[in-house]
Amino acid sequence: MTPVGNEGYFEAYWPRGARQAPPKVLAPRLPGLAGRRIAFLWDYLFRGDEIFDVVERQLNHRFQGMRFVGWREIGNIHGDDERRIVAALPGRLKALGVDAVVTAVAA
Repeated sequence: MTPVGNEGYFEAYWPRGARQAPPKVLAPRLPGLAGRRIAFLWDYLFRGDEIFDVVERQLNHRFQGMRFVGWREIGNIHGDDERRIVAALPGRLKALGVDAVVTAVAA
């Protein structure tokens, strides 16, 4: 940034760049979570194992008949093989009968 004109005034650039890909249409929202099968996806960073335990307890308390596919069954979605794992997720989730996912990634 360079000073322009008076002291204390600087030109600045917006930190976000232009979109590199067009937005995608999201899947429709489920009408409810009771009786649904939920998968937990995690990148094995920052305490997801602890967080998912809490999330599962709270969801079970709030919605009747929920079933879960744990993060251990899905495996790490980050790392050397993440492209293959993430590319295979739609088919794998469908085969497991998953209705929705809760994703936790360290930021």
